[in-house]
Amino acid sequence: MSDSSTAPDVSAGKPWFVYLVRAANGALYCGISDDPHKRFAKHQSGKGARFFHSSPAQALVYIETCAGKGDALRRERAIKAMSKLAKETLVAAVPVIAVADNAPSG
Repeated sequence: MSDSSTAPDVSAGKPWFVYLVRAANGALYCGISDDPHKRFAKHQSGKGARFFHSSPAQALVYIETCAGKGDALRRERAIKAMSKLAKETLVAAVPVIAVADNAPSG
């Protein structure tokens, strides 16, 4: 006989991430994903968020690991409430993670 209380939680142990992407106009976009690199690729293709329709995604500049989706959503809300300077401070603390193929050099 199977006890449903012992069934594995499919979301248990699966990390979620909060990430920041820099747009071509310098703006920072904050989002969450269970695969931030794949999500960045979506943003680059213009299918990830309307935010990038006016200014393309240029670089994945920050990733923070969270214990689960709920934690990631709470952290996203907190980051979105930060000032631009505070967000830039987060970004400055880590190296650039991924850059768009069509990003200008120099």
